[in-house]
Amino acid sequence: MPPVPPDAPTGRPSSMARRTVLGAVAAAAASAPLVTGLATPAAASSSSASSASGPSASGSAASPRVLPGGGDLGPNVVVFDPSTPGIQGTLDQIFRQQESAQFGTGRYAFLFKPGTYSGLNAQIGFYTSIAGLGLSPDDTTINGDVTVDAGWANGNATQNFWRSAENLALVPVNGTDRWAVAQAAPFRRMHVRGGLNLAPSGYGWASGGYIADSRIDGQVGPYSQQQWYTRDSVIGGWVNAVWNMVFSGVQGAPAQSFPNPPYTTLDTTPVSREKPFLYLNGSEYRVFLPEKRTNARGVTWGSGTPRGTSLSLSQFYVAKPGVSAATLNQALAQGLHLLLTPGIYHVDQPIQINRANTVVLGLGYATLVPDNGATVMRVADVDGVRLAGFLIDAGPVNSATLLEVGPAGASRDHSANPTTVQDVFVRIGGAGAGKATTSMVINSRNTIVDHTWVWRADHGTGVGWDTNRADYGVVVNGDDVLCTGLFVEHFNKYDVQWFGQRGRTVFFQNEKAYDAPNQAAVQDGNVKGYAAYKVGSNVTTHEAWGLGSYCNYTADTSIVQHHGFAAPNTAGVKFHGVLVVSLGGNGQYEHVINETGSPTSGTSTTPSSVVSYP
Repeated sequence: MPPVPPDAPTGRPSSMARRTVLGAVAAAAASAPLVTGLATPAAASSSSASSASGPSASGSAASPRVLPGGGDLGPNVVVFDPSTPGIQGTLDQIFRQQESAQFGTGRYAFLFKPGTYSGLNAQIGFYTSIAGLGLSPDDTTINGDVTVDAGWANGNATQNFWRSAENLALVPVNGTDRWAVAQAAPFRRMHVRGGLNLAPSGYGWASGGYIADSRIDGQVGPYSQQQWYTRDSVIGGWVNAVWNMVFSGVQGAPAQSFPNPPYTTLDTTPVSREKPFLYLNGSEYRVFLPEKRTNARGVTWGSGTPRGTSLSLSQFYVAKPGVSAATLNQALAQGLHLLLTPGIYHVDQPIQINRANTVVLGLGYATLVPDNGATVMRVADVDGVRLAGFLIDAGPVNSATLLEVGPAGASRDHSANPTTVQDVFVRIGGAGAGKATTSMVINSRNTIVDHTWVWRADHGTGVGWDTNRADYGVVVNGDDVLCTGLFVEHFNKYDVQWFGQRGRTVFFQNEKAYDAPNQAAVQDGNVKGYAAYKVGSNVTTHEAWGLGSYCNYTADTSIVQHHGFAAPNTAGVKFHGVLVVSLGGNGQYEHVINETGSPTSGTSTTPSSVVSYP
């Protein structure tokens, strides 16, 4: 295992907040125009998804006509094949628009048909996804790179959000691909025939991230990455750790050693079911639905065709921006699934998922915004719903909730066929003032939340203690819920509250709200500060691995958190590999969990850790 380069940081400078608000850059990005005039064969091929004619965006539930399934994927899905001319030029044009468009309106998906592509460097900016269209990553090979770096932010990768790479094989030009990302930037079903560098050029700040169902033949170098979660993958090695590196079901992962070095390693993942994905069967677009695995380890595609079922695109309502929530609900009532093409959708009523095994799949960070305080989506207490690949952005009128999985009191056993919530991200503020009392509520039993970032914005437009008010991030009421890759940050009160029995979390990353005005504003009764992750007092069984909470109280640096984590002190409630960090002395923790763990101190960013609790 090679040593960490001598200039690679092991922490962060203490004189600045983790995410410097790049106001001028963000303002310029927000006003960037959409790419126009992409009159290339690649763009034209995006209309070949189905011979069926899609409905108009203005269709409504009152219309007597039956909504057709299938249809073209819209202008912001760009499909390439190996013979497409000008691929690099198209990639570069969209990257120039999206590189710094942190709160812009552009949404794009690059889809590569099976085959071999050479000499490409696909730089991936905000709200951009890149994916292969084979059943296996090895069906689509790029002799080149899929790159995320941080030149737009002077080497600070901590704001490289909302982008993804999926279902491709890469042969990096220099032997190592660079994927320097922060939250909401999944790397799924990828085969890197070389190494993977998770840090920006120059080893600047980085705070990510998530890998699943991937094979990296060489070593993974996180370098300055503060935390990372890798699930059900195969790696050639892992170079170093800063604060919190978590692995479950990863062949080649480092051995359990938390806190020195801070590796939390589970041999298997208790339950997993990979994200649905679009692929080509000849000339027909289909959506593959991977099967559930228990005690999973390694990739799903290592021996060829993955196990699962598939649906024709003709079984999906292919939605375009501008469609109404009533039309989406009409399509669902007809028995269609939903494919959300890239863009921004306003909904004035909940999208209601009532049918078992319904799939809602977003492309290119399709974004759902509630109008008039609506809840964006509600799922009934049914088996096997799959929600994947979209962003929910709170509106200016407060929503009581944004996403509800199962109604209150849901109690049916879904262990044989759980609902999965994967790469579904929630944002309150940043792109404009937004409010929501509770972002995500999980009521259905056995739900798997596999990689989410639920974020009350700490920078951007419409940000302030009461301007983008959001008291609670994720609330889990259902029993037997599993979260793998849970990122929840900056809420006014609790970031996570867990009331269901037998819950499990593998990896949790949190920052407390930067902008709390004073100690009284975050006082939880007699307790100083709301815990980042609180298990309800009536819970008798709960288990969590690899959890971190950081405080950075910039509005009042004297604020004290009594602890980062709160839970019943009972033998059935267990925590493994838990840490808290004060960023540059902006606030302090007195303990890690309950009354256990040493306080943070001074301006040091050295974590206070608890190996196991109780």
